[in-house]
Amino acid sequence: MHVSAFAKINLSLRVMGTRPDGYHELRTVFQSIALHDTLTIRLAPGRFALTCDVPGCPADRTNLVWRAAELVWRAAGRRGVPRDMSIHLTKRIPMRAGLGGGSSDAAAAIRALGRRWGVDDVRQRAIAAALGADVPFFFEGGTVLGLERGDLLFPLVDHPPAWVVIVVPRFGISTSDAFSWVDLRSERQSGVRRLENDLQAVVADRHPEIARIVRGLRRSGASLAAMSGSGSAVFGLFPARRSATRAAASAGRAQGMGELGAVLVTRTLDRAAYRRLAAK
Repeated sequence: MHVSAFAKINLSLRVMGTRPDGYHELRTVFQSIALHDTLTIRLAPGRFALTCDVPGCPADRTNLVWRAAELVWRAAGRRGVPRDMSIHLTKRIPMRAGLGGGSSDAAAAIRALGRRWGVDDVRQRAIAAALGADVPFFFEGGTVLGLERGDLLFPLVDHPPAWVVIVVPRFGISTSDAFSWVDLRSERQSGVRRLENDLQAVVADRHPEIARIVRGLRRSGASLAAMSGSGSAVFGLFPARRSATRAAASAGRAQGMGELGAVLVTRTLDRAAYRRLAAK
């Protein structure tokens, strides 16, 4: 069985403050895009096994897919560790880039294993919420407003279709680092200018490449260009594939491909398309 796990971008991300539980109060707009990983799920005797085609991708319990398998197994009323199933993860979504790859992989595993092991949708969504703040979004898809930790979700009217250029620097950003940096800035400054992504300025302070990539995409005609999530990926929205392809080529020339991890061209997915494709 092959299952697609689609990436996301954050059309906006506002950090409203720190919650009593230590997490940050967010107001973000998620958007599904067609870039995706693939989970190949097979019956296999013995203990559950996870493999991945990308070096550096964990293939143990630190991977959300592994933890998703454990929680679905228990929700199905089964004892011990998951058995008689293997998952091979083909990664196309860059890691540590703010594109939600790990969370989307986990959601795809929950849906697929839930169908296999008889766990209903309500319990699947509860497992998603337990795994991480971004995971529940991948049960919705399309354009969605996220409040609280980003996990209180309100589906919005789908964003108009757009082509998306994603520029990924060679470095990744730790989510915890990005939020700690924004906390430091909030303590030291007042009246800080708000961006589409409140984490963008503090990450760009430490990695100026982020700001250069954003400016380059805007010069190429992006209707919106910003860092996604906690970074390091930067996206630009374009009305047509041709303009997106030109902008991607320009980004590669301007930065020097040796300095970039990837420049990708994809498109947004509305809610109906997301649910149709993610269900396969």
